[in-house]
This record gives sequence, C-alpha cells and structure tokens, in this order.
Amino acid sequence: MLRRFSLYGFLKNQKYYEPFILLVFLEKGLSFFQIGLLIAFRELAVTVMEIPSGALADSHGRRLCMAGSMAGYIVSFVVFGFSSSFHLLFLAMFFFAIGDAFRTGTHKAMIFKWLENQGRLSEKTMIYGITRSWSKTGTALSSIIAVALVWKTGTFSTVFFFCIPPYLINLVNLITYPGDLEGEERGGKSLPDSIAMMKSSVVEAVKFKPLRNLMVETMGFQGVHKVTGDYIQPVIKTMVISIPLLAGLQGDRGSATLTGAIYFVLAILGIFGSRFSHRLVTRAGDESGSALILWRANFLSYAALIPMLLAGWYIGAVIVFILLELIQNLWRPMQVSRFDRVSPGKRRATVLSIESQAKSISAMIYAPVLGLMVDNLGLWTLGASGAVIALIVIIMRRREFQTIH
Repeated sequence: MLRRFSLYGFLKNQKYYEPFILLVFLEKGLSFFQIGLLIAFRELAVTVMEIPSGALADSHGRRLCMAGSMAGYIVSFVVFGFSSSFHLLFLAMFFFAIGDAFRTGTHKAMIFKWLENQGRLSEKTMIYGITRSWSKTGTALSSIIAVALVWKTGTFSTVFFFCIPPYLINLVNLITYPGDLEGEERGGKSLPDSIAMMKSSVVEAVKFKPLRNLMVETMGFQGVHKVTGDYIQPVIKTMVISIPLLAGLQGDRGSATLTGAIYFVLAILGIFGSRFSHRLVTRAGDESGSALILWRANFLSYAALIPMLLAGWYIGAVIVFILLELIQNLWRPMQVSRFDRVSPGKRRATVLSIESQAKSISAMIYAPVLGLMVDNLGLWTLGASGAVIALIVIIMRRREFQTIH
C-alpha cells in the first residue's frame, strides 16, 4: 500500500499549470487584487465543503470522496483551459475547490488507518514524509514537462488539458484501494447524521485547546505560505529581462524555462524536506520544539525579503522563496502528525479536514489583502506581512513552549 499511497501523490502533483498560474492570470489582464479575489473565492468554497467532506468520508466511504475529488479537478482543468474571462475563472475555481475539499484530510486519514492496521502508528511522521516526498518527485517531473508543453504549444492555458490523463489514472488507483481503509463509522449514515458528526467535531476542535492552538499555527504558517509562494512567479519573470539568453526567446518561453527550472529545484528540496522532517523532530526533542525552530526560520526568511524586494535584488529574493519552500516541507509532515496525535481515531478524516480548513480560512482573508498591498505598495509587502504574522505566532508559541517544558 505504501507504493500506491506514493503513486497517488506522484500523479496528483502532475500540475503542469502550477509554475505559471499567476502568470496566466496576469496575462489575462488581472490585477493582483483580482487574483486575490479568485484565490479568496476558491478558499471560501473549500471552507464551505471541507468539514462536510471529511465527515462524509468517515461515514460514507473515503474512496468515494477521493473519486469525487479527482472528478472535480478534471472539470476545473477543462474550464481553466477554455476560459477567457474573469467571471468564468470563478467557475473553474469552484470545481477546483471541490477537488481540494474532498481530498485534503481524507487521504491522510487512509494512510493513518493503514498504519493503525499494521501496528505502525509510531512511524506516521516518517511514512507521511516518504509519501510526500513522492508527491514532490511528481512535482519535479511535472515542472520539466510543463516547460516542454509551453515550448510546444506557445501558451500557458493549454497545459491544463494535459493534466487530465494522470488524474484519470489516479481516479482508478483510488477507487481500487482496499475496503478496510474506509471510515470507521461507515454504515449507511444519513446526511443529518453526517452533519451532526461534523458539528460536534467543529465544537470539539474549538473547545479543545491543543486542537485550537494547532489551527492557529496552521493559519499563520501554511495559510500565509499558500498565498505568498506563488508570488515567486512575477519575481522570476522580472529576472528574465536581465538575462540576455532568456530575454531573447520568443514569447513566454524565457519565463517558462526559468520558472520551470526553479520549480524543479523547489520540488527536489521538497523531497529532502519531507523525508527529513522526522529527523528534525528527533533532534529538537519533540514536535513542539521543532515547530518553534521552524517558526523562527520562517520569520527570518520573510524579514530578509523586505530589503531584497525594495532594492530589486531579485536573485536573492528567489533564493529566500526557495528557502521558505524548504521550511514548509519540513513543517508539513510534522504538523499533520501533531494534529493526528490529538485527534479521536474515529474522526481522524474530519479533524484533518478541519486542519486544512484553517489553512483555507487564512488564505481566504490574506489573499485579497496582500494583493491590494502589492498593487499599491509593491512586492516588498510580501516580506513585511509574513514577518509580522510569524513574529506574533512566535510570541504565542514561546509562552506555550515554556509552559510545556
């Protein structure tokens, strides 16, 4: 099963549009604020569907929810590929949100259920890191394929159509998972029962301090990174102008080549980050200590972006963006493990969906605000806002860390 879990991540990350998504929107004439509105709409849709999807996965079957996720993505790719207006992009974002909502939390819960069946729950950080590293391997390969597709077709939008075949294969992979990975509470529950389970899980997450604290951290760390990470694309496009070899290429080939190369590096670093996350936990003593280390690194990285973007030193800024991606990949397996540790086993998918929803809520608020700041003040606000948020959480985390120890 570990191979099939890894195959899922590998195929899921055949996102040939990912290195260029902001560039696609900018070419369509959108401002950063409009892009932020699209992202906010997507995250709002994810937020609305996230917890019900986790509850339905636990009560009606995780394989069915995962199949629905792949179908949602495929429809969104079709709309993205054909869309030529700002309004149609909202429809594409809606179907993309369906894909996200029915996937996040559910597949992690299947992995943890398999580990539980095998008596290997103590290995969850390492195993999740391995599967995530295969996801990043898929990202590395997709970045190379994406560049080739842009060179061949001459446009960014057509790459969406090429994402459909691997997602169809993944759909088959998911629906043929063993039945013992389904939700523990499966058994023909009605929709009202699922909604009741969802509500009780939300109340439990809000009232239970460990879960509430973890949600705050997710919002500040992953939610912010989810929005700021893509801003590396316009920075790279500006860099291309200063590189004669790339600037002389026809159309968007120069931007596509450099962006694809950098995203390949990001993916390779993601592989190492995911695989070595558990080692950081071991060296720090526990997950709380390693979280504080990563928060400090996050703050310093965002702070370093401020003078670099103000001075137009884009090479240095790209290096910091790469470092932030590495930090994110060290963080992710550890944070999922922290959530799982305080989650009731029978509601594991629901609680992990709450974790993903916290990230979505943060991105929904942050994306349009950041877009408006960048439009009016400049790219340096990426670093300023990220550093302020990290500093606030560090102060909160230090108090908790001192209380624990």
